[in-house]
Amino acid sequence: MRTAPTTYPVSDLIRQRWSPRSFTSQEVNPEDLNRVFEAASWASSAMNEQPWRYIYADQSDPEAFNRLLECLVPANQVWAKHAPVLILSLVKTHYDNGHLNPSALHDVGAANATLTLEATALGLSVHAMGGFDRDRTHEQFELPANFEPVAFLALGYAGPAEQLDEPLRSRENAPRQRKPLSEFVFTHQLPVAV
Repeated sequence: MRTAPTTYPVSDLIRQRWSPRSFTSQEVNPEDLNRVFEAASWASSAMNEQPWRYIYADQSDPEAFNRLLECLVPANQVWAKHAPVLILSLVKTHYDNGHLNPSALHDVGAANATLTLEATALGLSVHAMGGFDRDRTHEQFELPANFEPVAFLALGYAGPAEQLDEPLRSRENAPRQRKPLSEFVFTHQLPVAV
C-alpha cells in the first residue's frame, strides 16, 4: 500500500487511496462491487437529483469488458485491460424539465469519490481516467442526448509495479506528492496569478 505523506493528519482512507495502473487478476466479489455502487448512491447532489449513472463490466464477460476498453485511448488500454472491472461514469446533464443542471458534473465527481473511498475501505483500488474517446463512447453505448460520459474507472486489487512496462513502471513507483495548500487555498479572493 502506498500511503500519502500528508502535511496535516487526514483520514486513513484518504491517505491510503491511490490510483494504481497495475492490478492483480483477483476477481472483485459481486457483493463488494454492489457496496461501492451503494456508496456512490449516497453522495451529495444538488436538489438530490443524483445525476450519476454507471455502466460496468468485469473480466468474466470479455465482450462487455472490451466494449468499455475500446473506448479508452491506447495509452490507457495498455494497462487497463488487466483491471478486473471497468466502469464508465455518466452524468445526466439536464433536469427532467429540460433545464441544464449546472451542478451535475460536481455531483458525479462526488459520487465517484465516494465510490473510490468505499473501494479503498474494502482493500480495492480505483484509477479514474479522462483519456477516452467521447464520440466512440456515445456511439458504443447509444447514449441519450442528455447524458455525457465523464470518466472511466478501473477497479480491482493493486498489483506489483514490476508487471508494468516502462515508463509506467517508473510512474507507479514515483513518490506520491501534491501541491501545497498555499497554491490552491486562499482567503478572500484569488491572487492575480493562479
